[in-house]
Amino acid sequence: MILIIDFGSQYNQLIARRVRECHVYCQIEPPHIGVDEIRTLKPEGIILSGGPSSIYEEGSPKIDKAIFDLEIPVLGICYGMHFMVNALGGTVKGAGKREYGFAELVIDQAEGLFKGVDKRTTCWMSHGDSAEKLPAGFENIGSTENTEAGAIFHREKKFYGVQFHPEVEHTSEGRTMLRNFLSDICGCEQTWTMKSFAQDAIARIRETVKDKKVILGLSGGVDSSVTALLIHKAVGKHLTCIFVDNGLLRKNEGEKLEKVLKQHLDINIRFVNAEDQFLTPLAGVTDPEKKRKIIGKVFMDVFEAEAQKIEDAEFLAQGTLYPDIIESVSAFGGPTAVIKSHHNVGGLPEKMKLKLVEPLKYLFKDEVRALGEEIGLEDELVWRQPFPGPGLAIRIIGEITKERLSVLREVDAVLLEEIRKSGYYKKLWQSFAVLLPIKSVGIMGDQRTYENIAAIRAVTSTDAMTADWARLPYELLGGISNRIINEVRGVNRVVYDISSKPPSTIEWE
Repeated sequence: MILIIDFGSQYNQLIARRVRECHVYCQIEPPHIGVDEIRTLKPEGIILSGGPSSIYEEGSPKIDKAIFDLEIPVLGICYGMHFMVNALGGTVKGAGKREYGFAELVIDQAEGLFKGVDKRTTCWMSHGDSAEKLPAGFENIGSTENTEAGAIFHREKKFYGVQFHPEVEHTSEGRTMLRNFLSDICGCEQTWTMKSFAQDAIARIRETVKDKKVILGLSGGVDSSVTALLIHKAVGKHLTCIFVDNGLLRKNEGEKLEKVLKQHLDINIRFVNAEDQFLTPLAGVTDPEKKRKIIGKVFMDVFEAEAQKIEDAEFLAQGTLYPDIIESVSAFGGPTAVIKSHHNVGGLPEKMKLKLVEPLKYLFKDEVRALGEEIGLEDELVWRQPFPGPGLAIRIIGEITKERLSVLREVDAVLLEEIRKSGYYKKLWQSFAVLLPIKSVGIMGDQRTYENIAAIRAVTSTDAMTADWARLPYELLGGISNRIINEVRGVNRVVYDISSKPPSTIEWE
């Protein structure tokens, strides 16, 4: 196990991904974590992340420097290195010349962290400060043209500091460096796999829940479906899933879910039709955040009412992932801004007086898919593209009506059918349609039309933290557009969204 201390870097999650790619478990914790708690976690090593602050600024994040007395290896990255230098008696100052982007790192000692790394290698710099004086026992082991202390090392204590970011793709041999730190320096065994995770998670759920009852709000997405099957394997019929049809689902969504989960996996599921309860308060609402808040509140009311029918339930399960938490709250009190509220993060457990079970909360989406395959979830659900909790409500820009929902469902059904047929479905993170709040003039059957515009969105991503628009073939886009306009009454124009995240988000609202 490796502990990553979050000093606010935009690359924190990337550090975690790189560690897990080496089949080593890691956990991200805030800098205010106590040393006693760290001892309880028993990490084999600590990675101090980068961050936007300067170590000499008032209020810059700091962790108890007693971590350096734990007799375990520490790797400081950028700001993490500056904290190490400062905490151990060295000095950091503003660099004479800031360094951003590619740089050539010249390595003096090709051992330890740099074992198997070229003596001249490309790295990615992003800093305005540099170590001026190193603490006692440290030596320089790498430099760039502008930074003398590009990499530092305390041989006896196994403390390393790097001014660059080994976790990003731009550092050509960064993966090798991190692997060296994990295996050779920290002595981690590369045994963390989805098989081991599944075994541990099932055992923990069983130990926690015992013979009590668990309730899960099932959406049919990969996160909630994997959560359902994982808990089902742990406690069997003590789990009851509640599927709420909010009237904002895709075409035939509920029927498909019942067939795949209830019939194939014998999971106990209750289906609740609550279309009118959602659509009535949404009438006339156009603000996207208000839509989310209304849908979240009604969902809580409907879910709670159904949950109360289940006697002696003590636990509420949720398929919360790392990205859900990061995008919903400022990460560990750091600089990460709230982007949008998530339906499955916070609120519900407190209201319902239930204990929370979140077995996936430290996993990324690709890890959840791998876990789903490992525990035998149907392929159709494992590879289902993400679908937002508020459903089509946030893919209809403007007012939500039954008529507009019907139009979008048909557009969406055509799009997904063509994407699947083309072989692109598994290659894309998401592909979906958006109904715009404007109409345009068209000509159909020699007659003037004034109908809706549908936007098509298709993106590639690893974990939804960033995403790029998919370069779908023109022939595929043309075929999708042609089918939508010809088959869906009420749409006469189709446009394709070529925005990336950032600066855009994946969903339009």
